Amino acid sequence: MSRTTPRHALVVRGGWEGHRPVEATELFLPFLRDNGFEVRIESTPKVYADTAYMSGVDLVLQCVTMSEIAPEEVAGLRSAIGEGTGFAGWHGGIADSYRNSSEYLHLVGGQFACHPGKAPGDRCGDGTDYFLPHRIEMTPAAADHPVTAGIGDFELETEQYWVLTDSYCDVLATTTLAARALDPWGRPVTCPAVWTRAWGEGRIFVCTPGHSLDVLRDDTVRTLVERGLLWAAR
Repeated sequence: MSRTTPRHALVVRGGWEGHRPVEATELFLPFLRDNGFEVRIESTPKVYADTAYMSGVDLVLQCVTMSEIAPEEVAGLRSAIGEGTGFAGWHGGIADSYRNSSEYLHLVGGQFACHPGKAPGDRCGDGTDYFLPHRIEMTPAAADHPVTAGIGDFELETEQYWVLTDSYCDVLATTTLAARALDPWGRPVTCPAVWTRAWGEGRIFVCTPGHSLDVLRDDTVRTLVERGLLWAAR
């Protein structure tokens, strides 16, 4: 039987303003509504502790860089996802959130560690000092996955995330950080760039590209995020 009632999407946005959480999430609200979601927007994770409300949420789109989360809030989020609520986001809004919570880091499965910058002589003192050309490479698993099917490797010039992660992530794309003469690490490091994660009955989707609005408007990145939102949703 087809579903006749709307699905419910919760958008939680805030934290560090450099990632433009309001403007970034606004890019995807029409897409969610066009796909049958009623959307609620919150500026803090307090709503996660409302277990009665969270039980009816089909998708959480989170864009909160850094900030803090209370134990009861992360417990509510974990419980909701375990019962089938989808959880999705991009860049620091999901992979660099709530550094105070090991329970959150365990849930997401990947934590931003750094984004290497340009050589000192090439820096100009703004955020572009950390914009490096790099390649996002699909894994074999990506070929048949609903999020990545038909998408090939692609190039970006933006922040390249070095991610600390674990083997429970299902990695759909990677990026390899070079080992340059100016770097203290002695060999290239390959990190997940797009991954999914099963959590009880729920699904988690993470896309590390997405530092700025222009990256989120990139056709390939936007397609990945839109597909990821739909895939993760209950």
